[in-house]
Amino acid sequence: MRVLILGSGVIGVTSAWYLRQAGHEVTVIDRQPEAALETSFANAGQISPGYSAPWAGPGVPLKALKWMFQEMPPLRVKPSLEPELWRWMWQMLCNCNTSAYQQNKSRMLRVAEYSRDCFRRLRADLPLAYDGGSGGLIQLFRTSAQVSASEQDKRILDACQVPYEALDLDGIFQYEPALAQVADKLQGGLRLPGDETGDCFLFTQALAREAVAAGVEFRYSLPIEALHLQNGRIQGVQLADELIQADLYVLALGSYTPQLLKPLGLRLPVYPVKGYSLTLPVEKAQAAPRSTVMDETNKVAVTRLGDRVRVGGTAELCGYDLSLPESRRKNLDFVVSDLFPGAVRLEEAKFWTGLRPMTPDGTPVIGATSIPNLYLNTGHGTLGWTMSLGSGRLLADLISGQTPEIDPEGLSIQRYAK
Repeated sequence: MRVLILGSGVIGVTSAWYLRQAGHEVTVIDRQPEAALETSFANAGQISPGYSAPWAGPGVPLKALKWMFQEMPPLRVKPSLEPELWRWMWQMLCNCNTSAYQQNKSRMLRVAEYSRDCFRRLRADLPLAYDGGSGGLIQLFRTSAQVSASEQDKRILDACQVPYEALDLDGIFQYEPALAQVADKLQGGLRLPGDETGDCFLFTQALAREAVAAGVEFRYSLPIEALHLQNGRIQGVQLADELIQADLYVLALGSYTPQLLKPLGLRLPVYPVKGYSLTLPVEKAQAAPRSTVMDETNKVAVTRLGDRVRVGGTAELCGYDLSLPESRRKNLDFVVSDLFPGAVRLEEAKFWTGLRPMTPDGTPVIGATSIPNLYLNTGHGTLGWTMSLGSGRLLADLISGQTPEIDPEGLSIQRYAK
């Protein structure tokens, strides 16, 4: 079968890899000159199945209000009359209850844990270099209230059989010795030993090269204008001066997916959540993190990538704005300096922003649509790389008529039909 994938980020490339392995003729189209130049370019550097959880949960609306009035808010909402934003926010609020949180988290963990297993298999087969590490992730709690609140997540991790360690300060310093110098700022932590780290851009580029060697065609620098629908099926993808046709089409365009679906009568509640990152050279290795730590107070992750450190965080609901205001660096600069003083050269930081494709329930959208030859793989939010291989493999199995290794229940666009 001829399959056309729109989007060459980590989701599009992993989808292409598995579809080609299943025997399909695969072409990938992207407006960028090479793979992984948008949201996959400089994310927080985490492969975090254990940290997979929806933003929508009990108590989140009140927390969000408090965050917005902090000196360095982890969440900002730009005033807007845009109906898509308000509709998305309302749907998110409807998921801020215990039953929805548990259901959504279990769905996310299902995909993320499967994806981690797929990573391990892939690494055994392919020589992919991407500054990868397997030192786990530590959620850092600065307050006793955060330690207490982690009990709910522990119960869900237990139910989903995800390993974790509750850490006192000595336990934290065992895994991240550099944090001993800021012991007075910490109350405890939760370690997720199955989580990994790495550079998503390097990984995606390496896998794209392997996909080309396996027979996948990549066509770059081609802006996509529209999907042509005729007689209930997609007949082709309109580029500037060309109509490209295939048997089946996969949309893996992240935050831009809803724009192509809307003219077809399909409403997908994926909204761009803007995030920022810094990439910094290591100054003192002994003062830097060994793996990833997540500052739960500021919602900022600090990750070691070889001789670099990636600092990622903040969330802005501001549409498709890709500007880089220097003021948005403040909390990233603060967290890395506060937790790891002297570890990096701040003056040499590379500042970046990207749009995370977020669903209101946190769960990605993977699978068929009401149009028989149109499939989706999008809506992974901040966990695109974490869920990428599992999502790509699941999609390839669904398209190929194979029984998936995980249950696809609740993952398709059909869950929004009501």
